[in-house]
Amino acid sequence: MSRMLRAVLFDMDGTLLDTAPDFIAVCQAMLAAHGKPPVDDQRIQDVVSGGARAMVAAAFDIDPEAPGFEILRQEFLDRYQNHCAIKTRPYDGIPELLESIERARLIWGVVTNKPVRFAEPIMQQLGLAKRSAVLVCPDHVKNSKPDPEMLLLACDQLSVEPSQVLFIGDDLRDIESGRAAGTKTAAVRYGYIHPDDNPAHWGADVIVDHPRDLLAVLDRALCSC
Repeated sequence: MSRMLRAVLFDMDGTLLDTAPDFIAVCQAMLAAHGKPPVDDQRIQDVVSGGARAMVAAAFDIDPEAPGFEILRQEFLDRYQNHCAIKTRPYDGIPELLESIERARLIWGVVTNKPVRFAEPIMQQLGLAKRSAVLVCPDHVKNSKPDPEMLLLACDQLSVEPSQVLFIGDDLRDIESGRAAGTKTAAVRYGYIHPDDNPAHWGADVIVDHPRDLLAVLDRALCSC
């Protein structure tokens, strides 16, 4: 880690927050409303990182190019707007990690491909909005992850160099974005990783299995300063 670690940035879904329960609830409610039986929750969770398009396709077993798919996707987004912070919670160990970051006088924030209309209410509902120094969403940039633009914007807003930042994510796009921006990167195995994917192939600086492991990563980084 850099001897000048000043900030920690998180991806949201599957890294900072366990948002899958709300996604799953929305999909199952949609299926019931359309007279279809529920599907296994894991089927939806496996594709959370693919966004609304992937989750609707998996839940309804429908091709995204099929007639009527876009109507279902819009229904999903509308339902999620009203159900985006009901069951969502920080992962176990994340509250302690954030406290450690703050005690170390580091700054932290969120860089997510989740649209701001969902991300902001979630951060506010969980009491994280005032603690987070920055929230960068696709609405704020021209190119979202894996492009480095979002991370570079966050660094600019925080007045830190990318080399002074640790970016944590649960998807290849996160690691690619961090590497392209020049940050240090940490991949988490506990997030929404497709069964066929392997974080060991992403090229992250470090890979962890649980948020408590991030505490150890942070401690090592601070001790080396």
